[in-house]
Amino acid sequence: MQTLVLRLNPGDDLRASLDLALKQGGGEAAFVVSGIGSLRGASIRFAGAANATRIEGDLEILTLAGSLSPDGSHLHVSVSDAEGSVFGGHAAPGCTVRTTAEILVAWLPQWHFARTHDPATGYAELAPRPKA
Repeated sequence: MQTLVLRLNPGDDLRASLDLALKQGGGEAAFVVSGIGSLRGASIRFAGAANATRIEGDLEILTLAGSLSPDGSHLHVSVSDAEGSVFGGHAAPGCTVRTTAEILVAWLPQWHFARTHDPATGYAELAPRPKA
């Protein structure tokens, strides 16, 4: 396992930036171990919902974790607003960094991650396999 520390800048899209980091690094498997920072609005898909909900305003990232693969990322985020209300779920495109996002990524060079349709869940699920 190798680690990478990322600092995202104002205006960066959280999900797109992580997908790009995997692609630019030539990796095929990684986990987001931790992330903190702030967002200027977020799109979060809540449990069981078909579509993401847009949350406007300044938000603090309380937690960020997930897996990264060439077939797409699976990220969970929890954020709080100025009143302390907390929202969490799947981080969708549209989570825009406000001041910074500090993220620890664990690269797994001996692994290949793919996302394949699982008939039991109806979703594209993680299909990890060791590299030969």
